[in-house]
Order: sequence, then C-alpha cells, then structure tokens
Amino acid sequence: MLNKTVRAALLAGSVLASMASTSVFAEAPATAEDAADSGLGDIVVTATKRETNLQETPIAMAVMSTETLKDRHVQSLYDLADGAIPSLRIATFEARQSALTIGIRGIVPLDANQPAREQGVGIYVDGVYLGRQHGLNAALFDVERVEVLKGPQGTLFGRNTEGGALSIVSKAPTGEFGGRASGGFGNYGSYNGDIHLDLPKFAGFSVKLDGVLQHQDPTTKNPLAGQAGFNQYHRKGGRVAVRWQPTSSITDDFSYDVARDANTPFYSQLLNYNPNGCVAGTQAASAACTLPGTQYTSLTGTVKPLIPGVVVDGKTRMKVADIGVPQQVSVDKTHGFTNSLKWTVSPEIELRAITAWRGVDATQWDNSGGAHRVPVVNLTAACTAAAPCAFSRYSLADLRQRQFSQELQAVGTVGTVDYVAGLYYFNEHVSDDAATPNSNGVYLNSAGQAVYTILDSCTGSGGFGSDVGCRSIDRASEVWSKSYSAYGQATWNATDKVHLTVGGRYTHDKKRGVLHLSRNVNYDVNTAAATAAGYTPLDESWNRFNPMATLAYDATDDLHVYAKYATGYRAGGASSRTANYQAFNPEDVKSYEVGLKSDFWNHRARFNLAGYIMDRKNSQVDISSIQSFNGANYNNLVTINAPGTTKIRGIEADLTVNPVEGLTLSASYAYTYTKIPLVPITYTGTNGASTTVDQRFYIVFTPRNAASGSIDYALPVGQNDTTLKFHIDGNYSQATQAFDQFATKNDASLIFNGRISLADIGVGDQKLTLGVWGRNLFNEQYIFRRDPSNSLPGAPTTSVSTGSVNNILGDYGNFNAPRTFGIDASVQF
Repeated sequence: MLNKTVRAALLAGSVLASMASTSVFAEAPATAEDAADSGLGDIVVTATKRETNLQETPIAMAVMSTETLKDRHVQSLYDLADGAIPSLRIATFEARQSALTIGIRGIVPLDANQPAREQGVGIYVDGVYLGRQHGLNAALFDVERVEVLKGPQGTLFGRNTEGGALSIVSKAPTGEFGGRASGGFGNYGSYNGDIHLDLPKFAGFSVKLDGVLQHQDPTTKNPLAGQAGFNQYHRKGGRVAVRWQPTSSITDDFSYDVARDANTPFYSQLLNYNPNGCVAGTQAASAACTLPGTQYTSLTGTVKPLIPGVVVDGKTRMKVADIGVPQQVSVDKTHGFTNSLKWTVSPEIELRAITAWRGVDATQWDNSGGAHRVPVVNLTAACTAAAPCAFSRYSLADLRQRQFSQELQAVGTVGTVDYVAGLYYFNEHVSDDAATPNSNGVYLNSAGQAVYTILDSCTGSGGFGSDVGCRSIDRASEVWSKSYSAYGQATWNATDKVHLTVGGRYTHDKKRGVLHLSRNVNYDVNTAAATAAGYTPLDESWNRFNPMATLAYDATDDLHVYAKYATGYRAGGASSRTANYQAFNPEDVKSYEVGLKSDFWNHRARFNLAGYIMDRKNSQVDISSIQSFNGANYNNLVTINAPGTTKIRGIEADLTVNPVEGLTLSASYAYTYTKIPLVPITYTGTNGASTTVDQRFYIVFTPRNAASGSIDYALPVGQNDTTLKFHIDGNYSQATQAFDQFATKNDASLIFNGRISLADIGVGDQKLTLGVWGRNLFNEQYIFRRDPSNSLPGAPTTSVSTGSVNNILGDYGNFNAPRTFGIDASVQF
C-alpha cells in the first residue's frame, strides 16, 4: 500500500494547478470528433425552474452526470461522502446508514433524525422536497443528473435550504422502445443489477420501468453466530414513470416508486482507554478531564478497568468485532408518487402543477457499540450467573413519516423579463419512538473467569428487553407540520450583457408536537410527572420573507460574472431526546457572494470561481450526552440557539480542461471557515447551586480545506463506436469535528476511486459495455466519526462543581468503508 505522501502527490497531479465552484463534473463529449468540434460542451440545468446553460446561470453549482456517477460507482447518495464535491458533506448517522446528514457550505445539522428537527439542505427528487433525511441512502434509480446548488436557495426552493439544495433529476420516458440492463459483482459478496425499459409511445402515453438491486455482505463480522454483521446492505426498488402528451402544449409526468433498504451500521470501535487520564479527586481548572461547559473542582467515582476481550484499536479497522452482540438489520421503506403537469398556454407563459405524496417507514436496530459505550461494567463478584452485569446498549427506534405537497408555478418570458411565480403547500406527519435496552451480560464463574451471556430479549436487564412490546421506551413523540408559501422571481435582461434578478418568498410555518413518553413515563396519562419534568407541548408558528438579488454581467460570450445577495431560514422545533421536550427557535442566514464563470482555450478549458460571506443568527447547536436513569441509558440531546452571529466564509473553485482529444482533467477546491460565538452554558445542581461557562461550539463535518480531482481518458478502438475508457479520482478532506460541543476531530482523509471500461461494443443491434471498478483503491483507513463523550465526566447532578468518572471508558468511533472492487457489464438495446 502506498504511503500518504505518494497518495497526496497523486491527488495533486490530478488536481492540476488551480482549484475550484460550478461543474467540475461536466460530462465529456461522447466521441473524439465531438471533442474537436465542441470542446467541453454545454450543460443544461434547471436551478432557476427553467432550462438554462450552466455557465450562464449565476448560481454556484456542481452537476454530476450519469456517466460521472457510473465512473465513481455511485449507487447511493452515501457514496458521495468521500468528498467528490468538496463543499458537499455527507455523513451517515451512527445508528444506521440510511439516515444521512447532508450539508453544504457549513450548514450541517448534527442530528436531524428527530421528527421536530429540520435539515439545513433541501433534498429534491424531480422537484419534490423530501421532508426527512431517513431513507436518503436508498438505491438511486435511473438518474439523468444530480444538481448541487450552493448557498441559500430560500426564494425558489424555500425553507430549510440555508446551505443549498441537492436536486436529483430522473430520466424521463422517451416514447421509443429501448432500454438498458446491467449487473455485476465484487468483493464482500457484493452484487448489483438494474434494468431500465422504455416502451413505445401509444395513444399519447410513454412508459418507462426501472428496477434496482444492490447487495453487500458485512465488512466487519459479528462473532455471535446467527447475527448480522456490520456495514452490510441489501437495497431493492422499482419505479414506473408515465408521460402523457395529449397535445403539443400539454405534458403530464406521473411516477410511482417503492424501495427497501436493509442495512447495518458501521462498527463502533474503542479507540483508546481513558485518554484524558481521569481520576477521582481534586480537579485543576486546566485539567483535560473536564466536560465542556463545566467548571469541575473535584471528581468522584472510579474509572473501571476494561472487561476481558475488549480490544482497544484506534489505528486499524476491525475485520471482526471483539464482542459478539445481537444485531439485526435496520429497514427503511420509502414509497410515493409524483405528478407534474405542464401546460404551455402561450409563448409567454407555462403553467405547472407538481403534486406529490410520499412516505417513509424506518426501523432501527443498532448494537454497533458493544462493550464500547455506556453502561461501563464493573466486573466483580456481584456479577453472577443469576444476575449478570448488563452492557451493550441496543439502540432501537421506529419512525413513520407521511408528507403531501402541492406546488403551482407560472414560468415564462414577457419582453426582456424572465419570470417565475409560485404557490407552495406542504403537510407532514411524523411519529417516532426509541428504546435502549442492554443486550449482553457478563459475570464471574466460580474460577473467577469472565463468562459472557446474552440477556433475555424480552425481560433483559431490569425487566425490559429488545423485543417489541417488552421495551422500556426512551422517548415517543409525534409532530404535525404545515408550510405555506408564495414566491416570485424576475430577471430583467437590461441589455444583452446585463441581467438583474430580484425575488422573494413569504413562508408561514406551523408546527405542533407532543412527547407521548419519556424515560418510560407516559406523559399522556401521568400529567404530574410531565409537569415535574417541565414538559410543554410544541405549538409554534413562524413567518419569514426571504429576498434575493443578483446582478450578472456577460463580459464576453465566454466570461460571466455576478454578485448575489440571498437569504434562507431553517424552521424551529423541539428535541424529543429531552425530558421536557425543549423547544428551539428558527435560524436565519444572509449570504453575500461574487462569482466568475469562464470558458477559454476554444472551449477546451473551463474555470469557475465563487467567494461568499454568510452570517447566520440563532444557530441551532446540540449538546449531547448519555444519561443513566432508572437502570437504562438515555441519549439526551438538547438543541439551543447560539446567541450572536455565526460566521461562515468560503472560496470555491473548479477547473476542467480538455487538453487533447479524449482527455479530460478536472479539479475542485473548497475553503470553508466557520466560527460560532461563545455560548454561555448554565448548569444547575440538585442542591440549587448553578454555574455559567462560556463554551465553544463547532460546525460538524465541515473541513477547512477540501479538494477533489479526476482524470478521464477515452480512446477509440477499432472502426466502430467502441471506446476504451479510463477514470481515476482523488478526494481530500481536512479533519473535522463530529459533534457540536467537542473540539475532538475526526481524521483527515484521502480517497481514490477508479474505473476502466470497454464501452459500446457492437453486439448485433445492441451495445455492450464491460467494466472493472474500485472504490478506496489504496484501502485508506480513517475515522470519520469520533465520539469523546465516553472519555469525559458526566454532566453535573448534585453539585455543579463535582463530576463523576464512573462511566468513563474511552473515545469510540467509526472507520470508513474498506476497499471495494468489482466487475460489471451492461447492455443497451
């Protein structure tokens, strides 16, 4: 395996000299002859609700084509977590792979899994907003392109698009018979297949059918027989699309899709043991063993020794877990329909109606921490066969979401003015519950040896287990959200070179939420306990007007510059992970951006540059901890609004060069600076004393420096259309924080992917393509999520100056996926 210096040199070579924020992924011309005629060619996008040329659209964007997704072997959105688009950050939630954290330009929520918590980046599929991040890692269907819009998109796309929007555009029915079938297999028992079939147009109807199947065995094995391993998945789904064109002016697109994603989380390894040297006794103010936001003067309790069999490894990804645990797959089911009607009334106006209903059902089973998370076992003679000491927190959760949306648009041009106007309605109902029983036990036998056992799945420890109906419910909540908005945007083409765009969106949001259970207490019937906990149902509404203005200037046909002011906001909510259902307010962002888009060298080179300043007020930040209560361990997460203005500053640049026929070199770079003002945190002990400490918070999964580069070469073979294609890409990310409240960082990463294919081999009337691919070619091992919460004292209880070290163990975290590779074949007919 090459060392990191060599890998860095490879990345630098593929990144060329300059780095860059629009489309580093422009699809190369299909043939060498096309390349000679057109260079890099034009890319059509729909970011302004109309089809425009990417280079002439004054929005910082990245576009990934079908070919780019294939070259990188992107099967789901999580495959973009390697940093293919430097300012787009994607991370899997610890408990399961199908709930993704997605951020752009430093707008990255730590935990948007809660029903009353919103995302900071809007995810759209064929123009439809997806309200939850659950199910986002399902298999992608037949994607035409992925558009990544950077910066606030509050005018045209609405709330929860502070950082930007990620828009997935599916291929529409063609009305001509044809299709494509592909399949392949690889290491870790992986296999995949998909089929896409277009049927001939009949009576004005065109039909397209898509089916997808993806499978991978665990990359970390579970030593407990009969139980699922870690980082495995089995995805399948189907989609039918129907296009009806009764007249030349009316097009109606209807689609229905259903998908199922069964997966397990990455294994959470114990990275070190008591790294801060915590010990009971007097605590110095400068000591490392201090929970952020506290001022301990003394520590109580005992740091317990590791139980036998636990492996501490912060350098190497485990191939086999050290402790076998009960584990089954988490299952996300997504389904829904979309109907998009377009009517060209006249050359000046097109009316559109986008109607959608969608649903997500998610069931989580996460036992990835094993003996690496609380509760920490004190293995003494008190642990007996009759009463083993319990450990291994089995995180179980269910979520059910249903959403309906209706959008009406008018798009057109009157004289020198291009306009978009619309009305939008969104209605969502979400419910969830969670439980965290212990699954394993350990005791000392008569010879003083440690003996492991599996607790009863119904009675478990403390009378509760993991079976449905036998659980002690950590939390159960229900939320109803409605959003109404009206928007408009107009571009005045003052001259052939000067374009002024102004727009605005008014939004009214209403959110109601209730906490049915907390800590296994039913608040619906035990109102006294709810009152004692300070519980208040959520019943809030917010109004916002989000304006934007852009001045664009076409200096030449190939050089475009712009200056842009944009705003966005993320709705407020409440944290169901708190006993009082603590509410928090919305956050707002203002963005100031300048950009340049250019083509040169006879359209063989493209350079795009953007610089921005974003100011965010009332930033939603999270304080996370595991609290022991009544024999169970609860994930307590408090969301608060940080006072003052959070500063986000950045530069993005893209460079794409086609120096010779068939060769395309691309490079992209993003610099992101973030700073949240100090937040005063107050703890009050049960003795009535309180203390306030100014605490530093961080924006998660946002590297200061990130870069990506790729090399593509296409070589014609023979006299037909057959082409030998080579692709390699390298993706770098500086280390980042994984939690708002901890300065502890993940590892930096440098990941290479590659593909070699022989494309468009003539087989009768069909075209055959054969390929071999690899992801993480050099088997880089880095920790993408490091959690220090088990290395620090617990939150104050009786006295704000005293903390306990009883549950200290060490940092635990997740390594990235190992090297995967395989072969595939596809036939186009």
